[in-house]
Amino acid sequence: MKRVPLLVFLAWLSLSFYSGIWLFMSGFLLMRIELNNQSQCSSPPSPALHLHAAPCWFPQRFDKAVIVIIDALKHDFAQYNPENTNPKPYENKLGVIHHLTTSQPQHARLYPFRADPPTTTMQRIKGFTTGSLPTFVDVGSNFASYAIQEDNLIHQMVQNGKRVVFMGDDTWDGLFPKKFYKSYFFPSFNVKDLHTVDDGILQHLYPTVDGGDWDVIIAHFLGVDHCGHKHGPDHSETAKKLIQMNQVITSLIEHLDEQTLLVVAGDHGMTDTGDHGGDSEKEVTAALFLYSKAPLFDDQLHTDPVAVPQVNLVPSLSLLLGIPIPYSNLGAVIDDLFSFPEDNLSALLTKTSAYHLNAQQVARYLDSYSRAAGDLPSEKLRALADMFSSLTAEYEQLMSQREQQSEQELDAHLKKIILVLQDYLNQARNVCMESWARFHPVHMLVGCVMLLTSCFLCYIISEAGAAVTSSYKYFLGYPLLFSLLVTAALSLASWMSMVALDLVTLCAAATVLSQIIFYFNFQRKKCSQMTWRTRPMYLLLSGPCVVLFFRCCSLFSDSYVVAEGNVAPFLLTSLLSVIVVKLHWDGKLMLPTFTPLGSESLKASLTLTYRKDGSRLVWLLAALGVCVRLSGLFHNCREETPDCQPASFLSPLSSVQDPQLKNFYYVCCVVCLGFMVFLIRKWLQYYGNLNSSCPLVLYVRWGLSLIVLGIACYWALSSGAEDSLAKLRAFTQLALVTCPRAIYAMAGLGLLLVLWDPITVYMKSRASADNDNTVTTYRGAPSSAAELQHVIPQIYRKMQRTLKNRLQHGGEGEDRKKTTSVEAYGLGSVYSATVLITVSILTLILILLHSERLTPAFLLLLLEAFVILQIHGHVANLYSDGADLFSVPWYAVLAWSLAASQNFYSTGHQPVFPAIHWNSAFVGFQDGHTNNVLPALMVAANTFSANILFSGSRIRSVTTLAISL
Repeated sequence: MKRVPLLVFLAWLSLSFYSGIWLFMSGFLLMRIELNNQSQCSSPPSPALHLHAAPCWFPQRFDKAVIVIIDALKHDFAQYNPENTNPKPYENKLGVIHHLTTSQPQHARLYPFRADPPTTTMQRIKGFTTGSLPTFVDVGSNFASYAIQEDNLIHQMVQNGKRVVFMGDDTWDGLFPKKFYKSYFFPSFNVKDLHTVDDGILQHLYPTVDGGDWDVIIAHFLGVDHCGHKHGPDHSETAKKLIQMNQVITSLIEHLDEQTLLVVAGDHGMTDTGDHGGDSEKEVTAALFLYSKAPLFDDQLHTDPVAVPQVNLVPSLSLLLGIPIPYSNLGAVIDDLFSFPEDNLSALLTKTSAYHLNAQQVARYLDSYSRAAGDLPSEKLRALADMFSSLTAEYEQLMSQREQQSEQELDAHLKKIILVLQDYLNQARNVCMESWARFHPVHMLVGCVMLLTSCFLCYIISEAGAAVTSSYKYFLGYPLLFSLLVTAALSLASWMSMVALDLVTLCAAATVLSQIIFYFNFQRKKCSQMTWRTRPMYLLLSGPCVVLFFRCCSLFSDSYVVAEGNVAPFLLTSLLSVIVVKLHWDGKLMLPTFTPLGSESLKASLTLTYRKDGSRLVWLLAALGVCVRLSGLFHNCREETPDCQPASFLSPLSSVQDPQLKNFYYVCCVVCLGFMVFLIRKWLQYYGNLNSSCPLVLYVRWGLSLIVLGIACYWALSSGAEDSLAKLRAFTQLALVTCPRAIYAMAGLGLLLVLWDPITVYMKSRASADNDNTVTTYRGAPSSAAELQHVIPQIYRKMQRTLKNRLQHGGEGEDRKKTTSVEAYGLGSVYSATVLITVSILTLILILLHSERLTPAFLLLLLEAFVILQIHGHVANLYSDGADLFSVPWYAVLAWSLAASQNFYSTGHQPVFPAIHWNSAFVGFQDGHTNNVLPALMVAANTFSANILFSGSRIRSVTTLAISL
């Protein structure tokens, strides 16, 4: 292929894969419909019996409320054990909670607060303000928080005249724009910043409380969460932050009166590494602390509090503050909060009324949602409706006849109704949770088929690319043209409301149409001269294809996906071992021994000797095994494997508290980084790619060393304690921003030099040559016949002429001295040197985006890639005897892919939300970002670093070949 058609084809192929993935994800990710209905004080859910006259649904108990959200406040953080004499840094720090719950049990109570996954901050805010259940399709909005359209607590407070003041996490600004009476937002995305948000809240919290110009105050602290991300929970900085929160709660209680309710809650928990986002027990179990100077709980509550779902806070706060429950709420009121007044029967009547009102609201929502969406199972809905109807009838009958019953009978009936109402609310929530795992099987199936056809398209082009005889317009131009025309027609029809098509379906239709036209033209025009009868069957029966088939099938197994980090290295080593064994089986490692000349026969004897490649391959396999084993030391864990302990190397150097151990790790990391660059330069020097004075060679000589120096300086600054350089804090903050950005600039310069002049070949002539021996380099558009040939073929021709002159004048002394002798340095590694330089630059940038102690993992990654390439080189030489070396066999492609998957896990990653390294978004951007594009790219580069390096080297080599040929 020519260059322009090749780039167009690669772009089309990429779009085909992305369309298939997009279509599959649209059917796989959980989703639900959001209703815009809103609750009103004037229109309660049903004209059921109410015990008390109230301006809104339920009698207001508190005039004001202070809601303190401590991000990532685990239940373990809030507990206090006096018998624990050697607590961990996060234990026994919130002593005020323990003191109040033990000394004032009617005023204070601590609950386990259970979050619904995904445990990301935006979804949790949405959960305990709307009472709904977010789905995984919402997780993408965690970077860009869109305004909540559903009915929610904030809207109900504002609609009913409450003055809501907010201070803290600026995520709330995106979720509730222009909703707050007063607001003090602070940037939240920089997880390395432990103090900006918390200090900003403390500047406004107490003056606002004392000022009285408010009804509800919401303060969202982020320091504990950021400590977990930066240091982990088991760190002294986490202890300091928890002690600060303890002082905040203590001081805040002193400023409250008896008409104010204090709510201290965590939105989610965290893992042992300080991450969150999944559904493990440590991530979903937060803390909820409720306090009031007026009696809040029944004095007969002596049992340990049961876990409270986060959505239950929504109806509880709504009724306590005298506002309607949000329309889409699925939570149930917290039982302990409605055991008032002190009279037992009156408390039961109040609690029953609250539960029945809550059930009416949920029943109304289920009815509206089933009419709008139709995805809830009709049988379960009918069962729930019948259950609620019988409950309502029984409750109304009991209320109408309560004067005729004794207090004991009425007490028993009310308790029974409360239990049934609780059961109804739990069943309704469970039905929605099960139904909103709403998969679209057709989209998923078509997406898988599109990915399969795209893979087959790659196979056709890879096998027939060199034998293509037809014009590009038949198998590339026409498919794209027709697909664009049909897409335009469908878009116009959709715009005119003639057909109902979303963007996903439109892209999928265009991709499928272009592929069908490609296959039709390829078959009809017989674009290839290849014979297709035996080749595909041989490929399907080959060992690499069998491994690939089982790997693809196993991806549909959840147990394999969980254990993929262990299976991928096993498949990699097994595949390459099988290839080496096959070499021995085919006799490629043997050398026949012939008898000397003059003997009776020249036939090969029965004695066979091994080639040197055999022992080298054995050593290479051993080296591969060592690299794979050592890289396993840098693993992370999933929540499905509770017995797994994540490697300590995943946490940054700043989390190491022993100074001597921290210095040791720092020296080891810098040595690994320097050794990596040393090996790269030695390889380039050995093959003669550092002999010229071109800009790229000068960059390799000095630029890579400067990048290493910059990374070492950045590590030294970022690994220091928070208060270690207090006098130089301004300089340190400036250096933490300047140093990484200078490294980014240096790396960008290197990549530009690679694109500008990728060839590092150096030619040297010992005598003057003829004019036709001149070598012309290719830059820009070709302007002469010599430039069309490019530099590498010219060097070969010049060396050929030089060798011919030597043969012609070999015996003549003077004439031999006058001939031109050409020396070309780096010719044998002309393409691989460019690939290596590119990968080296990318590796240094990706190391900067990772934790310092993961540097040895990247060194092992490069060594493993080198070993795989060496194995492939020996296998290719033995099978092809030097011919067709640019034809890459499928086993090599599969081994490269398995190595990328294995090193994805070996660099501390897992395909789960808690394993995402959010810190990478702030390397060089301590003050945050003005948009979400750059941090998303940085997090993506960190997450898929192994895939970028392995695919980048492959793409770069192909691109270099395409440009040079």
